[in-house]
Amino acid sequence: MSGAAVPTRAAPMRKLTLRQEAAAAAAIAARDVTKLVRDPIRLIGGLVFPALFIAVLGGAFASNFKTPGIDLLPFIFAGQLAQGVWQSAALGLISLLEDRENDFSQEIFVAPIGRRTILAGKILGESLVAFPQAFTVMAFGVVLGIPLTVSQVVAIIPALILVALFGASFGALIVSLLPNQRSANLLFPFVFLPQFFLAGSFNPIKNLPWYLDIVSHVAPLRYAVDLVRSAYYGDSEAAAFAVLADPAFTVTLIAIATLVMLSIGTLLFVRSERNR
Repeated sequence: MSGAAVPTRAAPMRKLTLRQEAAAAAAIAARDVTKLVRDPIRLIGGLVFPALFIAVLGGAFASNFKTPGIDLLPFIFAGQLAQGVWQSAALGLISLLEDRENDFSQEIFVAPIGRRTILAGKILGESLVAFPQAFTVMAFGVVLGIPLTVSQVVAIIPALILVALFGASFGALIVSLLPNQRSANLLFPFVFLPQFFLAGSFNPIKNLPWYLDIVSHVAPLRYAVDLVRSAYYGDSEAAAFAVLADPAFTVTLIAIATLVMLSIGTLLFVRSERNR
């Protein structure tokens, strides 16, 4: 009498080493950068729109700009640098929901890669994607005659790196709360558009009504803009009029907020994936 076949239990997936997890995160990040290069509409829009924004708003607000001690174009230039990088990194995290809904999701989410690694790769990738836009804005600023020295660029780049991570962490937190890409596309305009006016990207917050000034304190973009402006103006006399808070305070606040949003976003993302 032949014995019945005994079902065997599938061997558990081998856990990746830290080095392999880092390589996987880098591969995911590289994929996002490649997607940008292969998407001419997004690439051109991300490069051209901020530059035009500086030129158009610089002309539109010039006659009504009454803030003493501040030259309008450099003020808008620094604001758009911060806004562009922060927004690009945050909005880019929507692709996480897109990946969840397409075939790539089936490949990556069943691979022996930690969910935290997937999210880290997306954050790294979208942070890198934001930088071509920043360098284009800098080049356009030079063309417009906006003062930009090597020392200013050296100070701005670390600020933009922190701003990109700040924006990506904010995007990760929002995306972790949403079920699909359609929900993100509907919600994100309501999350981002008010911040453009409350963050002082192109108009000093000091010129806002007192109640909007209070509301602006809960807008993350406010602190991103102020950090980049503090890096741009440095110790110049204009910094007293253009910069809202001490740079050390702003850096500390952004770093803490980034860690908190990243921790909560990662926790919610991992939990949502386990429940799928």
